Amino acid sequence: MKAQSDAKLGPIVSSAHLASGAMPALSELEFGLILLGHAFERWMVRCMAASGVPDLSPLDVLVLHTIAHRGRAKRLADICLVLNIEDTHLVTYSLKKLDGHRLLSSGRRGKEKTVSLTAKGDAVIQKYRKIREALLVEPVKGAGSDERRLSEIAGLMRALSGHYDQAARAAASL
Repeated sequence: MKAQSDAKLGPIVSSAHLASGAMPALSELEFGLILLGHAFERWMVRCMAASGVPDLSPLDVLVLHTIAHRGRAKRLADICLVLNIEDTHLVTYSLKKLDGHRLLSSGRRGKEKTVSLTAKGDAVIQKYRKIREALLVEPVKGAGSDERRLSEIAGLMRALSGHYDQAARAAASL
């Protein structure tokens, strides 16, 4: 009965005028991304606060995790590339904030500046990981989420990001 009433309503979207086109499911996905994106940003900020660093933005948290990835020093260009950020000044500002918290150390790779985690930065990342496991991973697993399906969704999201990037480049030339 519920499925029939949902079918009459159509897709759940934030912009019905966009869903009235050729692919309403894409609008439904976009609304899901909006909700998920905001929830994910709230989660990152609050988990980082619980880890001992309360005044970071979602981007600051992403930059910190990117620097921690694989335990290797990163250049500004590396961070921007991984996070798909064109405006390097946004990442530069995050680096200054993270450095102000003494979470980063600077180095050099040839002529280029690099950043890596300090011992304090690593401790914060480890605490974040521990909190994430307890408050997010365990409940998601407990809800019966299929890891293979999550990986498939992640692959689809990465593929769609390419379509959105291409569409953005095309729109910029209009």
